[in-house]
Amino acid sequence: MRKYLIISVIVLAAAGAGGWLLSTAGAQTETVPENVDIAQGEKLYGEFCASCHGADLEGQPDWRSPGPDGILPAPPHDVTGHTWHHPDRVLFNYTKLGGEATLALQGVEFESGMPGFGDQLSDAEIWNIIAYIKSTWPERQRAVQAERSAAQRQQEGN
Repeated sequence: MRKYLIISVIVLAAAGAGGWLLSTAGAQTETVPENVDIAQGEKLYGEFCASCHGADLEGQPDWRSPGPDGILPAPPHDVTGHTWHHPDRVLFNYTKLGGEATLALQGVEFESGMPGFGDQLSDAEIWNIIAYIKSTWPERQRAVQAERSAAQRQQEGN
């Protein structure tokens, strides 16, 4: 009995520590840097994102319907998708941490095909990719997305 109690305590402590590390890793406090490199973002998008999200940001076919594995295909990042519906911090965390980890920070359990790239890209490179994607949207979508980003920063006190 004591052995099971000790194992339970260790497992719970490890889970708590893992959750704490995940929440601090995802606690992005910066906003988009003042100086972004859209050309570098376009190049990095081609290297890291285009294989799933499309060279022209068009996403995968039937991206709104789960595949046979139950996972949604990669959505478009152009104006036809929902990327512009999300504030900067969500886009950053989704790219850095991956879909499941980002949603877990919000208390949502969801199986996502989006991996995290935080071990391959610097924060500045991630912001450059996001800036490139945003540069392709019409003014209306950029304005809506900027308003949502500002509202989130205000809500969080940043």
